[in-house]
Amino acid sequence: MSILDSIQRQIPPIHKEGYPFIGGFALASLVLFWLWSPLGWIGTIITVWCALFFRDPVRVTPVRDGLVVSPADGRVSMITMALPPAELGLGDRPLPRISVFMSVFNCHVNRSPVAGRVDRIAYRPGLFINAELDKASEDNERNSLVISTPQGRIGVIQIAGLVAKRIVCFVKEGQAVGAGERFGLIRFGSRLDVYLPLGTKALVSEGQTAIAGETILADLVADDPNRAYRAS
Repeated sequence: MSILDSIQRQIPPIHKEGYPFIGGFALASLVLFWLWSPLGWIGTIITVWCALFFRDPVRVTPVRDGLVVSPADGRVSMITMALPPAELGLGDRPLPRISVFMSVFNCHVNRSPVAGRVDRIAYRPGLFINAELDKASEDNERNSLVISTPQGRIGVIQIAGLVAKRIVCFVKEGQAVGAGERFGLIRFGSRLDVYLPLGTKALVSEGQTAIAGETILADLVADDPNRAYRAS
């Protein structure tokens, strides 16, 4: 294997949603170089950051029935009991909720936390306050999905953040999705909330780093005596 091939294997692919932005920043950088070279270098740095933002690396997803994987790269910012948004149709009592906050440096491709069928998609306009705040779940612009599985219904919410101005969803109602399958993207910096069936226990802790499609958030059949987990 050549050095060039080795380098190329280490560079993650770019999601197609990012091409217009990367191209725009690159063009602006060329103009800035023509005006004043220091500005051009600043534009180049921003172009590289934009490419990193839209990276779409390959992930290896655990596929055992009942596992719930993280829908986003980022930090587990909150684990709590919360009333799900009314548009999800998940009832009027608090459910376990795990929130994953994505900074502008995280990969922003969102992945399905479970395998199942998309029963509902509901978009709601709103504010763009800091996505780390708890009230962002209620006040911010969001796109909600309900995925039905043999173990219960899962709510997944894409929440816009302080600088996120566009939520993109790739799936449709009635569509089957696999665990770890790409279902959307948020530009630029935001949060994902996952609502779990009542009684489900989180297998992550607040502050933990999560990897989309790989980190196990919970197990919907954790009462199986053949399954064991150890936190370290």
